[in-house]
This record gives sequence, structure tokens and C-alpha cells, in this order.
Amino acid sequence: MDLNADLGEGFGRWTLTDDDALLSCVTSANVACGFHAGDPAVMRRVCEGAATRGVTIGAQVSYRDLAGFGRRSMDVPAAELTAEIAYQIGALRVFAEAAGSRVAYVKPHGALYNRAVHDDAQAEAVVRGVLLAGGDLPVLGLPGSRLLAHAREAGLPAVEEAFADRAYTPEGTLVPRGEPGAVVEDPDEVVRRAVRMTVDRTVVAADGSTVPVAARSLCLHGDTPGAAALARRVRAALEEAGVGVRAFA
Repeated sequence: MDLNADLGEGFGRWTLTDDDALLSCVTSANVACGFHAGDPAVMRRVCEGAATRGVTIGAQVSYRDLAGFGRRSMDVPAAELTAEIAYQIGALRVFAEAAGSRVAYVKPHGALYNRAVHDDAQAEAVVRGVLLAGGDLPVLGLPGSRLLAHAREAGLPAVEEAFADRAYTPEGTLVPRGEPGAVVEDPDEVVRRAVRMTVDRTVVAADGSTVPVAARSLCLHGDTPGAAALARRVRAALEEAGVGVRAFA
């Protein structure tokens, strides 16, 4: 199982994620590309840290929404969104390659991630942006999403992802962040969910029902308080359960 986290979510003097600590225990880094968080200096620093530690680098692309941290849904025209996705990937690629690494996959962030679960036009625009940026880049997304369907149709590797620290609906989608209980805050429960998702391939939804989860990558949000310590616990629990923790790309 791959263990990924959102990194580089700072801007100028503002720091949100403990990038160095997280890079010591995750296998893939979703690096903010400047549209919801991150700036050139932050992107460069995270890429250098990831390369030094052998952590795979992914471009975490977003709506252009610094003020809302990329968590506000936006009606961006498809052609414009395609160009913005390619722009973000290209920017991160400069720093990844300068660090002796590469951008190995793409993952949408926040509102764009959730919108691309069911919105064909936005999902297709994201995939077209990946293609415009060049390379056979895998796309990371929610199982059953329109994003992954369009990625497969375009011949790109589609990688299913699960969230240990987010609540699920009975339909297998994420409970919107504005609703109570959307984020699982009990560290012990996050660890239990991570192991269950990986070993049993199921998760208990918000209504108590059991939902199947087929994922190759497990996400922990880097902006969660104590995220690095939690990531270390999750990794240790997976390894104790006999799960090999390694990057998918």
C-alpha cells in the first residue's frame, strides 16, 4: 500500500504542513502547486526533501483559490481548467527535475477532487490538462469517480485512493467537509480505519453500513493537527499487519 500526504501547503511566511516530518514516513508526496497553497520556494524545498528521502513526487493540482485553500467549488470553463492543470504540473516539474527526481503522478485537491468525482466536464478537463503537460502520468482519485473513468479512457494509469481520516457516505464518496463528523479526529480510530481499509478492503460509513474500498494508495491529510505522528502510527500499524508500504509509482 502506498501512503500519501498533502505537502507544501504553506505560502511565504505562512506554514501549515510539517513537511520534513511527513517526508520521513510517507511514500508519496502530493505537493501543492501554488493554486491552493505553496509558492516557488516551498515547492522547491519540498521537492528537494522528497528527492533526498526517496519519496515519490506528485502534483496536487487545484482550482485557483488561495483564499479558500482550494476548498470552494468553482465553475471554471473546461479549456481554462485544462490549461491551469498543465501549468501547475509544469511548474512543479521544474523543481522536481532540478532536485534529481520527477513528477510521477497527478492528484486534484479539495473542491476539484470532489467535483471530478461526478462532474464529467471538469473531470475530462483535468485529464486533458495532464495530457497537455505531457508524459504518461498516473491520475490519483476516488474509486468509481468520473476522473478515473476519463483517465482510463485517455490511456492514463488510474490509481484508486482511500482516506483514513475522512468519513464516507454509504455510496463510497467522502462526507462533505461542511458536515459534522466529516473529518475523523480520533487518532486511534484513524489507525484502525487505515488497517481495515488495507487488509479487509472495507470502511464503516457514516450511517454504520459497510462500504467496499478498493485502493492502492492511502491518504492522510498533512494539515491535520499531529499529522506526522499520526502518519508514523499508521505506517507502523500497516507494517505490523504484514502490509508492505511502498509507492505505487
